[in-house]
Amino acid sequence: MSLYKFKRLSLNKKLFFYFFSIFLLMLSIISVFQYRREHHFRTEQLDKQLTTYNFIINNYINEQNPTWDELQQYVSLFPESSIRVTVIDKAGNVIYDSSINEGSPTTNHLTRPEIVMSQTSEFGKYIRHSYSTGIDYYYVAHHFKNRYVRSALPYNVNLATMLKANTSFIYFMLVVFIFAVGALYLISKNFYESIDRLRVFTQKAETEDFLETNIEFPQDELGEISRNIVRIYKLLLQTKDEVIREREKLIMHLQISQEGLGIFSSDKKEILANTHFIQYTNILSDQQCESSDQIFSIPEFADITNFIDQSFLNNELTRKRILIEKGGRVFSVQCIVFQDNTFEISINDISVQEHENELKRHLTQNISHELKTPVSSIMGYMESILENPNLDEERQRFFIERSFLQAQRLTALLQDISTLNKMDEAKRLFEKEKCNISEVILDVLNDVNLQIEQREFEIHTNFGHEIFINGNRSLLYSIFRNLLDNALAHAGERITIDINCYREDERFYYFSFTDNGSGVAQEHLNRLFERFYRVDRGRSRKLGGTGLGLAIVKNAIFYHHGTISAKNVPTGGLSFVFSLCKH
Repeated sequence: MSLYKFKRLSLNKKLFFYFFSIFLLMLSIISVFQYRREHHFRTEQLDKQLTTYNFIINNYINEQNPTWDELQQYVSLFPESSIRVTVIDKAGNVIYDSSINEGSPTTNHLTRPEIVMSQTSEFGKYIRHSYSTGIDYYYVAHHFKNRYVRSALPYNVNLATMLKANTSFIYFMLVVFIFAVGALYLISKNFYESIDRLRVFTQKAETEDFLETNIEFPQDELGEISRNIVRIYKLLLQTKDEVIREREKLIMHLQISQEGLGIFSSDKKEILANTHFIQYTNILSDQQCESSDQIFSIPEFADITNFIDQSFLNNELTRKRILIEKGGRVFSVQCIVFQDNTFEISINDISVQEHENELKRHLTQNISHELKTPVSSIMGYMESILENPNLDEERQRFFIERSFLQAQRLTALLQDISTLNKMDEAKRLFEKEKCNISEVILDVLNDVNLQIEQREFEIHTNFGHEIFINGNRSLLYSIFRNLLDNALAHAGERITIDINCYREDERFYYFSFTDNGSGVAQEHLNRLFERFYRVDRGRSRKLGGTGLGLAIVKNAIFYHHGTISAKNVPTGGLSFVFSLCKH
């Protein structure tokens, strides 16, 4: 069989051929070894028999010194009737030969092969043709002290058969070989079944449709190994799917994240960049960046680029954070270099945060200023009373009343600040319950009825008797109370106020709070809900406002998941439009 044809054989045939060749070689070696061993054993037995005859003859001659005839009679007593015994002296002359008559001429036997061999070894043996008798003999000769004694048997068919090894074991080995070949065929076939099913599995695994096919393996060790391979592969594939899903989640998270994030390889090539990172890099760059790795040429990124290069030399986990101001916006840029020299850059637009910090600073200044005014007034009035003990009673009462009014204003201011701080942590500090807004509005109108009458206000309401939401009653009260207080303080005299619930849907109630007063200049509308913001600062302080009423309204509405806006009415006046979530 050529090598090419052998390579084209199936694995089953190859396995059978391998096993068959190895077993045939081993069986041949055993058979040859056994045959030679049997042949050697039979030859050794014949050698021992003829050797025994040689020693018997030699002992007989040493003891009896017999004549030719006496030796002839003695040899005739041996069991082998066809045995030929020859006695040769040291000179090579035949002094007795059982196969010839006494006195027959003979040649010198020192050159006979068996005689020559006996001179140098334990004994000599040879199979050859006899020149004296014309018959083939199997000779065994021994060299004794005074003579050579040689025994021989005719090398005929019977002797050749006797010396031939018994071939029955060969037939036995042949039967064993046939059964072994059958067993080898079954074993190789069974082994190939597991291999072939693994092959089928790998083919199906390439298209990932093996899960739909139930592949059965033999119930043996190879089958168990195959089943374990399939099970482990399924687990790996399942793990791969989970990793892919998690990767997709991570990529999706990065894409929707408000933080700009870019991941780069050790040669500063982009691996992943989300939308915000691409947008921020184009904001920071004077030219449009076609790829995110162009940011390393931006001058503002020089510190980050130098940091990355230095980190590559140190080969350790490091990070750096810088601030970049560009186009009126502030960006926080942070770079983390990993030990495998990959790195990530995150960019955050902290302009809003910086703006909020600025607002907080202004808010702190406003609070300090608002607190300072009533405190200074109280201290001034008290100081006048203390330094002028002879003041008349009416004057002292005037100073005390003014101090009391400033204290009330200070208390209201602190209360409003406390309310706003609580609303910053509303979920924790305000409990929700089922509230009827109609009742809340009526409570507000009853509480300020005296002021309404004094200022000759007219209140019109348009809403149902049952407007229920799940909210905080105290905050709902503050919404309508502060809107009404704001109108009483700033709308003017003899004003009409309309409170309407003009619409509802599955989630919200929609309200409007409108007066027909003086209204507000357009430039102030968007800032009405800022803390401490006043349209007319002097007039507001004179009227005793804290500047926090509408800020409280906005935060209370936000707490109830609504929105609010202010607008001027075309016919005159100001309107607040807001919504409140039912649940």
